[in-house]
Amino acid sequence: MPRRIVDRMCRSIHTLHNFEPSATSEEVHAAALQYVRKISGSTKPSKANQEAFDRAVHEIAHITQHLLNDLVAVVPPKNREEEAAKARARAVASGRYSAA
Repeated sequence: MPRRIVDRMCRSIHTLHNFEPSATSEEVHAAALQYVRKISGSTKPSKANQEAFDRAVHEIAHITQHLLNDLVAVVPPKNREEEAAKARARAVASGRYSAA
């Protein structure tokens, strides 16, 4: 039986659904870029792969925006600043981040 490797999603990709204010097009593009980088294994594609890389980022950002527009939330939206403060507090508590 093949060994399965379970990896966490790229830490640079954050939840974009059900926040107030809504995700910006820049945030959607950044998530798409991180996704393509992760699955391609490349942060900077070669010249031969640049067009395919850029097209993938564009298409993933486009469909991601459609997904976010179509999702229905059943709970009130979260506040971005409050969630960011909670994440920083968790990082400090775990020793992954030092408050300077």
